[in-house]
Amino acid sequence: MISSKRLKWMGFVILAVFFILIGRLAEIQLFTSESFSENHVNLVEESVNQRTQEVLIDDGRGRFVDRNLKPLSDKREPTLVLFPFVLETSWPMEQLSSMINVPVTKINDWLEEAKEPLILGEKQGVKLSEQDIKKINDMKVPGVFGIYKQIPLKDSIADHTIGLTSENEEYFRKKYPDKDLIPGKTKVGVTGLEEAYDEFLLPDTETKLLYHVDGNGHPLFGVNVKYLADSNPFYPVSIKTTIDADIQKTAESLLNSHSIESGGLVLLDAKTSELLALVSKPDLDLKNKNSQLNHMIQPSFPGSVFKTVIAAAAIENNLDHPSRTFNCDLNLYGEADDEKEAGALTFQESFAESCNYTFTTLANELLEKDKNAIEVYADKLGLIEPVGWQGEIYHYENFRQIPKERKGIIWLDEKEKRVPKAVAQTAIGQKDVRVSPLAIANMMATISRGGQKMQVKLVDSILYKNETTMHSFSSNQLDGEKIDKYTAEQLQKLLRHVVTDGKGTGRRFQTSLYSVAGKSGTAETGKKNQQGEKLYHKWFAGYFPVENPKYALAVVHMDTKSEEAATNGLYEDMVKELHAFDKKRPR
Repeated sequence: MISSKRLKWMGFVILAVFFILIGRLAEIQLFTSESFSENHVNLVEESVNQRTQEVLIDDGRGRFVDRNLKPLSDKREPTLVLFPFVLETSWPMEQLSSMINVPVTKINDWLEEAKEPLILGEKQGVKLSEQDIKKINDMKVPGVFGIYKQIPLKDSIADHTIGLTSENEEYFRKKYPDKDLIPGKTKVGVTGLEEAYDEFLLPDTETKLLYHVDGNGHPLFGVNVKYLADSNPFYPVSIKTTIDADIQKTAESLLNSHSIESGGLVLLDAKTSELLALVSKPDLDLKNKNSQLNHMIQPSFPGSVFKTVIAAAAIENNLDHPSRTFNCDLNLYGEADDEKEAGALTFQESFAESCNYTFTTLANELLEKDKNAIEVYADKLGLIEPVGWQGEIYHYENFRQIPKERKGIIWLDEKEKRVPKAVAQTAIGQKDVRVSPLAIANMMATISRGGQKMQVKLVDSILYKNETTMHSFSSNQLDGEKIDKYTAEQLQKLLRHVVTDGKGTGRRFQTSLYSVAGKSGTAETGKKNQQGEKLYHKWFAGYFPVENPKYALAVVHMDTKSEEAATNGLYEDMVKELHAFDKKRPR
């Protein structure tokens, strides 16, 4: 016999367990059903998802367009959606067949094999017009819809500029602790414009078609398909960039045709410093983290392109007298060099033929006058601080359109200014000098405008869903001192002489369809290929046409053997293509 005392204890334990279970059920069903456990699982939604089939039409995230409103990231494609349950109903399949020009038998086969809603667009050979979409929906067949579906572009462009998104829940919660969104289904920008404009791009809700099914995929509540959409006329927004999609595609194609595996180009509107095209190699690969680095906004050895800075400083310090000559049979250290037979060259000739001795001599003379002279003039030409657009927008006091752009470097150790060999190497863009191609292109635009320094603008405006403007970005001046107009005019002559001089390093461009002014550069990288041969960064940067500058272009072929560099060929082809563009559509 069990004692009454023991029975009471057993009853108490059973009752306690019962109440714990009731409490736990109440917690799950009533209190934490939408945020269960430390992972914040929405149990209601997960339960619905298990018995729901859906077609995502639009994830609600904002998108990117070019300066002419052409899509850059994805597009709205006319699409046919067929839910499998239509096989169990009577509907005019023949009528649909004739609309989409697909045999009835094929439609029937598709539906019989389908376990989920069919999404049929160009990829499946179903090409629809706006009129076709209307006719399909006018049929009013449950389970048959004509929609405009958000899909990635077949051939994506400007990948490094647009950037990447991630569905990392931990990153989302860290970045947006107060956002009431489902992180596991919400993309977050991690690079490029996706990162810079992420808060504007975040979705409010998705647009989708859905219906509930049983375990066999049959409709639970009849054939009622729900259309869930955000009725907000303002979101999602579009980020209107300054990129020209046609020019961007051409630039990408040219880099591929020239087999440039590392490097890229930056093309700016010379009048406004708006970014028209940017290509970085290697191509963006989601599986390769190293490919995600945008080389065009990262500091790199500029080589002799940096002589433009020394030239500007020499002009403003009256070291450029036209009668003065330099012994260009000597190397950069002033030592005899049997390979050099340039003889005595003037300042202008030295710049055109890229005589190292001239510019190391000038650099030492400049530092005798002012120990900070080189970085002062590098800054005047916009080569040190980031040049991408930054300013105030809403609650951001210092919003940056190019957040991962890095500043330039001239010296790592101030003591090197007293070391002649270090000064010599610095004067020709070696040693510690690092400048981004974006900054180099902007320097050329600055010179072409007579010394006016401007920030590089990559985004023109943010547009609401109805294409009205949420915010427009101004054209901003770059802070700091600048070269005077006379200096800019002298630099313009020097850059043009690089091309017109019979021995100039840019003489290849004498026959270009646009008149070109610019500077070449060959920078030692300290790297070697598998055969032990030295690798270089080969540059050409400049602007054109000289008479009325429209474009500033910087091209760099990185980590290449000097004789294999495709820099000049790419530059020449880009000039040719832009000339053709302008004939078709004058800007």
